[in-house]
Amino acid sequence: MTPFIAEIIGTALLMLLGIGVNANVTLNKTYGQGSGWIVITTGWAFAVYVGVVVAAPHSGAHLNPAVSIGLAVANKFDWNLVPIYILAQFIGAMLGALLIWITHKDHFDVTVDGDSKRGVFCTGPAIPNTTINLFNEILGTFVLVFTVLYFTDAIISDSATIIGLGSLGALPVALLVWAIGISLGGTTGYAINPARDLGPRIVHALLPLKNKGNMGWGYAWIPVVGPIIGASLAALLGLVLA
Repeated sequence: MTPFIAEIIGTALLMLLGIGVNANVTLNKTYGQGSGWIVITTGWAFAVYVGVVVAAPHSGAHLNPAVSIGLAVANKFDWNLVPIYILAQFIGAMLGALLIWITHKDHFDVTVDGDSKRGVFCTGPAIPNTTINLFNEILGTFVLVFTVLYFTDAIISDSATIIGLGSLGALPVALLVWAIGISLGGTTGYAINPARDLGPRIVHALLPLKNKGNMGWGYAWIPVVGPIIGASLAALLGLVLA
């Protein structure tokens, strides 16, 4: 398990379960249809947990180009590794999206609305407003990366010995993503991850879906640029406050 493979598998698991909850809530004739925003945000939080558990021991479990860039800006990650991590994250995101199309193909076929189908794969604004939509993606990712920079290891206080938490060490980032989704995600769908949005969006464009509808390319730059800006700002502030 190299860091490259770990980022592919971790991101694929993240997308499999995250896009999977989107499909379960949105598509016709699933048992979870219409179960709502709390189910979606909870599903994405658990998806993050699973992806981080698998990838963390081998790659640090970035699973997100904005996180890789933010950590590099904060001098906590080697810039030379950023491109290979981003490539792995996009491969994983597209693989996870493809698997959900396979598992839910019958439900895609019986869902008529094209926007609903696209919404399984990628985000979109509840109210289109380029400036505010961009700001919301910047803010959500800022909260994500800034908080990650302040995660601490458990230690034995008397000796300052760092102790591991095993798989429970992935829980804080899952709770963080859950909080962002519940509190800030209702405006744009909280991509907060360029690979999470653009990778599945490309898969959606390539798949032979019936009634595919509008591809949403006019909005697609916002979930890419916004998270990168937000992560970079969080890293820079972290450097100033260090």
